[in-house]
Amino acid sequence: HYFRAGDAHWAELQAPARTLRVDSRVLEKAEVGETSSADKGYEAQLQAIIHAANIPITRKQELQALKKEELLREIIDNVGKRGTAGQDLQNVISVAMLSEGWDAKNVTHIMGLRAFSSQLLCEQVIGRGLRRVSYDRDENGLFIPEYVNVFGVPLSIFQDVGDDGVPPPPPKPSTQIKSLPERHALEIRWPNVLRIDTVVRPELHIDWSLVETLTLDPALTPVSADLAPALGGATALDQVHGIDLALLPEGFRLQRLVFRAAQKAFDQLQAAFKSNREYLLLQLIRLVEQFIGSAVLRIPSDYHQEPLRKRILIVLNIDIIVQHLLRFVSEQNSERLEPIFDTDKPQSSTADMPVWYSTKPCFETSKSQISHVVDDSTWEHYVAGVLEKSERVHSYAKNDHLGFQVLYLWRGSKRRYVPDFLIRLANGKTLVLEIKGKNSEQANAKRAALDTWVAAINSSGGFGEWCADVIFEPAKIYDTLSQHGEA
Repeated sequence: HYFRAGDAHWAELQAPARTLRVDSRVLEKAEVGETSSADKGYEAQLQAIIHAANIPITRKQELQALKKEELLREIIDNVGKRGTAGQDLQNVISVAMLSEGWDAKNVTHIMGLRAFSSQLLCEQVIGRGLRRVSYDRDENGLFIPEYVNVFGVPLSIFQDVGDDGVPPPPPKPSTQIKSLPERHALEIRWPNVLRIDTVVRPELHIDWSLVETLTLDPALTPVSADLAPALGGATALDQVHGIDLALLPEGFRLQRLVFRAAQKAFDQLQAAFKSNREYLLLQLIRLVEQFIGSAVLRIPSDYHQEPLRKRILIVLNIDIIVQHLLRFVSEQNSERLEPIFDTDKPQSSTADMPVWYSTKPCFETSKSQISHVVDDSTWEHYVAGVLEKSERVHSYAKNDHLGFQVLYLWRGSKRRYVPDFLIRLANGKTLVLEIKGKNSEQANAKRAALDTWVAAINSSGGFGEWCADVIFEPAKIYDTLSQHGEA
C-alpha cells in the first residue's frame, strides 16, 4: 500500500507498475501447476507490470496470455534481468522469498517487517542481497566491495552504524546481441556431433587401370522388330507393323538402366558378399554408373552417341555389361569416419542463439545473422572487418554463445574446443576459422580433432562441404579466404 497508494514521501517511490507483491498462495499453486482462486485485483496488478515493462510487444502478448500463476513465476524468476518481465521492478514485497533461494543480483536494500525465528534465517536473507552486480576488479586485481543496506526488525543487529558502505555501482552499459530472423538468408547450420567412430566395412573395389575396354557394336544389336499375326499357321504379311525402340524413351532412362544392372550383379554376388543387401546395391550402382560414363565402354558409332540411342544400346546389352564388369570387381576392407550425432538435437543454427548482453565494445554486422560482433581482441575485430567486406564471404558468425564445439582428448580427459568463426563462403563451402597468437601442443590436438571432424562430416554428406584453417597473423585472412574461397 505504501508504494501503490501514494503514502510514500518521495515521488520516485510511488511506482505501482514497478512494485510486486508476492502472493504466497498463488506462488504455491504455480509450483505444483494448479490454479488458485480467482483474484481479479491481483491479476490486474500483474498485468499492469507487464504492460509497463519496456520489452517487445510480441513478448508482452506472450506473457499476457499466461495464467496468473505462470505469470507470477515468470516475473519472480526474472527480477532485474534485462529483456524480461521483471526487468523494471523496483520493489518486491514478500514473505519468506529471501530465504528460499531466490536469486536477484540487483538487490540493494532489504527491509525486515517481522521477527525471524532464528539468526541463521537473518543471515540467509542478507545473503540474498549480496549477490554481486559487477565483477570488475581494482588495481590490486581484487573484486570491488559491494554492500546491501538492511533495515527493520530484526536486521538492525547486523547494521554497522559507523560506515554505511558504498552502494554497488550501476551496471555498465551493455549491448544486446541477438539473432535476426529477417536475415535468415545469412543463416549458418552445423551438425551436433557427440563423437566420431572409425568404422571398418567391406567395400567393392575396381582398379580401373586394369579394366579392359568393352565395345558395343550397334550392327550386332537389333534395335527394331517387325510383328505380324499368324493366321492358320501362316504369317499375315499384309498386317506387318514395326516396333521402334526409339519411340519408348520412358523405358530407357539412365537411372533405370543402372538399377537393373545393379540388380543383376547383386544376384551373382550376394552369396559371397558379407554386407547387407542395401549396402551392396548402393556400391554396385555407383560402380555401374562409373563404368557406363567412362571411356572403358566404347560405342564405335557417332550416330549412336545421341543420348537416347546410346541408352537403348546399353539396355539391350545390359547382361554383357554386367558380366564384363564383374570380372574386375574385388572386395576390400576400408576405414571410414562415421560421426555420431546428438539424437536430441542433431543440428544447430545461428537462428537458435539466445539473446545475450555484453559490456565489451561491439560493432554491428551486415553479413551475419547475429546482430553484433564483440571485440574480445583487436585481431578478431580486424578479421571480422575483413569478412564484412570480402566478396568471397557470403555470411559469417563469431562463435560466441552459438554452441558450436568440437570435442577432443587432452592428457586423458575430454575437452571442448570452440573455434573463433564460422564462415559461409561464396562458393558454398563452410570454413571453420581459428585465430591463434602462438602454437602449442594443445592447440595441435585441437586442430587434429577439428580436421577429423571436418573429414567425418564431409564423408557422411548432408551438410555441404566443410573446411578448416588457422591463422597466426591477422593479415593472413586474405590468403586463407583466397585458398578456400576458389570456385
